[in-house]
Amino acid sequence: MWSQGYDPFGNSIVSTFLAAVPVVVLLGCIAFLKMKAHVAALLGIASSLAIAILAFGMPTGMATRAAAFGAAYGLMPIGWIILNVIFLYRLTEQRGQFRILQDSIAGVTPDRRLQLLLIAFGFGAFFEGAAGFGTPVAVTGAMLIGLGFSPLAASGLSLIANTAPVAFGALGTPVIALASVTGLDLHELSGMVGRQLPFFSIIVPFWLIWAFAGWRGMVQVWPAIAVAGVAFAIPQYLVSNFHGPWLVDIIAALCSMGALTLFLRLWRPASIWHSTNRGEPDGTVATESAAATHTSEQVFKAWLPWIVLSVCVFLWGIPQVKAWLDSLFIIKLPVGGLHELVQKVPPVVAAPTAEAAVYNFNILSMTGTGILVASILSSVLMKFSLREFVREYFQTLVVVRLSLLTIAAMLALGYVTRYSGADATMGLAFAQTGWLYPLFGTMLGWLGVALTGSDTASNVLFGGLQRITSEQLGLNPVLMAAANSSGGVMGKMIDAQSIVVASTATRWYGHESEILRYVFFHSIALALLVSLLVLGQAYVWPLTTLVH
Repeated sequence: MWSQGYDPFGNSIVSTFLAAVPVVVLLGCIAFLKMKAHVAALLGIASSLAIAILAFGMPTGMATRAAAFGAAYGLMPIGWIILNVIFLYRLTEQRGQFRILQDSIAGVTPDRRLQLLLIAFGFGAFFEGAAGFGTPVAVTGAMLIGLGFSPLAASGLSLIANTAPVAFGALGTPVIALASVTGLDLHELSGMVGRQLPFFSIIVPFWLIWAFAGWRGMVQVWPAIAVAGVAFAIPQYLVSNFHGPWLVDIIAALCSMGALTLFLRLWRPASIWHSTNRGEPDGTVATESAAATHTSEQVFKAWLPWIVLSVCVFLWGIPQVKAWLDSLFIIKLPVGGLHELVQKVPPVVAAPTAEAAVYNFNILSMTGTGILVASILSSVLMKFSLREFVREYFQTLVVVRLSLLTIAAMLALGYVTRYSGADATMGLAFAQTGWLYPLFGTMLGWLGVALTGSDTASNVLFGGLQRITSEQLGLNPVLMAAANSSGGVMGKMIDAQSIVVASTATRWYGHESEILRYVFFHSIALALLVSLLVLGQAYVWPLTTLVH
C-alpha cells in the first residue's frame, strides 16, 4: 500500500507548482509551441510520470500501470465512440446522403446563424444527453463542416455549444457519480445543478451566435436565440428539480429544437446570413438563395442514418439496457500492482480510502458499440456491400489513428495525475481561499474537466473534497458539490480530449493549437460567470440554494 502525499516538499506553493507541470507542458506545447497534439500528449505523459515518481514519490511500477490504465480507457470507450461516429459520417458522405441532409436543414432556415443554433446547440444537446463522452462534438462538428463552416469555426463552435448540457450528459451520469462519491442526496444535487445551469442555457446560445457572427449578427436574430435558450432552460429546470438527472438534456433538447423550428415558421430575420464567415459585408448576407430541392423520400433517407444513430445511442444509454448487455459479456480486469494499493488520505477524503483500479471491458454496452450498430444498419439501408463496408472502416481507422493515440496519451496523463495525488494537490490549493471558496471551488470543477476531459471524472476527482471543504467553511455542501459539476461544464471546451475529437470530426488534423486559442477565452469567461453565480448563491441570495 502506498499513501498519497499532497505536500511532498513541505511547501504548498512548490508542491502545487510541480503538480501543475504536466498540465502546463501539455497545454503549452499545443497552444504556444504549436506542436502536433499527439506529440504534446506524449510529452505531457512523460512529464506526468516524472513528477509522479520523482516529486510525489509514487513507485515507478504503480505510475506506469496507472498510465497504461488511462490509455486503455482512452481507447475504449472514448476512442471507440470517435472511430465509429466518424465512420458513420463517412458512409453518409460516400452515398451523397449528407449533402441532402444539409439541404434539408437549409430548408428549415437558410440562415447560417440559425442552422448553427439548431445543430450545435439543439442537436448537440440531444446527443450529450443520450451519450456524452465526445459524441455531440463529433457529430455536430462533422455536420457543420458539411454545411460549409470552416474547420476552425466548426470545431470551436461545437465546443462552445457543448457546455450547458454537459452536467446532465449521458443520462445524468456526472450528477449520479457526484452523488455516489459525496454521499449527498441525488435529487438534491440534481435540483441544485438545475438551479445553476438554466441561466447558462439561455446565455450560451447568445454567446455561441456572438462568437460566430459578432454582436450585430447576434442582435439580428435575438428572438430566435431567446426561443431556443428559454425552451431549453425551462425543461432543464423542471426535469432536474422534479424528476431527476436522467432525462434532463434529452427532454430539454427536443423542446428547444421543436420550439425553434415552429418559431421559424412564423418569423424570419430581416437579412439572411448565407456566409459561414464572420464579418462578411452586408451585401453578401442580405439576399436569400433558394435551397436545393429534394423529394420527401430523399430527405427522409438522408436523415434515416442519424435517426437510427439517435435511437441506438438512446437505447445504449438506458441503465437497464446497459445492465442487460453487461450480463451478456463483461470482463473486469483489476490492474495488478495498482488496484487498491494507492491510498487517498485526509483532507481529500474523510478517512483513508484505497483507490480501485479495475478496467471494465464491457464492449457490448459501450456507446461506441451502439454507434457501430447504427452504422451497420445504415450501411444496409444505403446498400453498401460487405467489401465496401470493410474497406471504408479500415480507411476510417487510418484517418483517426493519430487522434486515437492522442486520446490514449491524454487519458494516461490524467490517470497518472489522479493516482499520484497531484490533482488533489492542485485542488487543495483552491481550498485555501476562505470566504472566496465558492468562486474558487467552482473554478476547481473547471480545472478538473480541463484536466480529465470529463465532468463525471471531475466530480469523482473533487466531489469529496468539495463536500469536506464546504462543511469546514460552513457552506452548503450540496451547493459546492453541484458547483463542481456546473463549473466543470465550461472546462469541457478546452480539455485536450474534446479538442482532438473536434479536430478529428472536422478532419483538421494537426491544428489543435488554433482550436484551443479559439475557445480558451470563452471557456475562462463563462467559467467565471458560473463562479460569480455560485458566490451569489452562497452569500447574496442563499434561498436559491435551498432544496424545494
